[in-house]
Amino acid sequence: MEKRDYYEVLGVSRDASAAEIKRAYRKLARTYHPDVNKEEDADKKFKELSEAYEVLSDDNKRAHYDRFGHQDPSMGGGGFGGAEGFGDIFDMFFGGGGRRQDPNAPRKGQDLQYVEEIDFMESVTGIEKVITIPVEEDCGTCHGSGAKPGTHPETCKRCGGSGQINIEQNTMFGRVVNRTTCTTCHGRGQVVKEPCVTCHGAGRVRKNKDVKVKIPAGIDNGQQIRLAGKGEAGVNGGPYGDLYVVVRVREHELFERVDDHIVMDMPLTFAQAALGDEIEVPTVHGRVSLKIPSGTQTNARFRLRGKGMPNVRTGHHGDQYVNVVVVTPKNLTDRQKELLREFNEISDEKGVEEQHEGVFSKIKTFFKG
Repeated sequence: MEKRDYYEVLGVSRDASAAEIKRAYRKLARTYHPDVNKEEDADKKFKELSEAYEVLSDDNKRAHYDRFGHQDPSMGGGGFGGAEGFGDIFDMFFGGGGRRQDPNAPRKGQDLQYVEEIDFMESVTGIEKVITIPVEEDCGTCHGSGAKPGTHPETCKRCGGSGQINIEQNTMFGRVVNRTTCTTCHGRGQVVKEPCVTCHGAGRVRKNKDVKVKIPAGIDNGQQIRLAGKGEAGVNGGPYGDLYVVVRVREHELFERVDDHIVMDMPLTFAQAALGDEIEVPTVHGRVSLKIPSGTQTNARFRLRGKGMPNVRTGHHGDQYVNVVVVTPKNLTDRQKELLREFNEISDEKGVEEQHEGVFSKIKTFFKG
């Protein structure tokens, strides 16, 4: 792919001053630096910016570029180590790589997440569970030092215990000192010469830990519970992390939860819907009696106040909604068929039409059309 014009890359004119070029680069570099911008092509754009700035910020290179453009063989890719060297320059240029955290300072342990699946009815009443989680804790043999009992870690001689070393680089700005992780102690600031046989010098071991978690009544699918201090052990005597338990609620064969309400379908026979009846309806709190008025139609909805889910924060209960479904009978006996035919003959067709006037009117209009 043909390279873009360097002035276009930086968004400056060909007669831009050195100060304008510098300002343009600083602004765009902050936007596209890979440590800041996680877009897929950010790294590519940053390298392009770096290459353009390396040329246009140098008077001699800029003069060659203005005369020959990208075709000048003397402009090749060398001289500065490519755009990778700009990662270190960026830290120096914009104040990165300043104070480093003490590698031996106390640090909070990692937070953990655990998914616990419960039954629908357990979410109604709440339940206490014991869960087993894998965690990293301080080694019981060396008490987290990583050293064999009777010995101690020694301060790293290369970095003096800081976990960082200085590396000097020659750049277009002159000699730059860049701080990086010490390769001897790997940033720990200490060296273990005689490692613990249990943890092999890591200072930590992985094991399973049982934790009690109280799941409150009314918890919904996907909600989480925070258990402070139940995560992984801290480093260098730091506090424990937290444990977040994400609750998954299994679906129920009868009930569906909508916010703090419960919705269910209730089948009725044709006779119950037509004549009315008093029926027993299951709820998450037990059975209740429900009066069905005569002439009830399918999809009619009845409300049972306070028979829904408890709110996990307020404790107030939602309602239960009962959707009626009138079931058409199958496999009728001869006697049942005879009675239905007789019922149909004596039914008041006019009354049915009046009850559903809108629907019948549309049907008649359709057939006439």
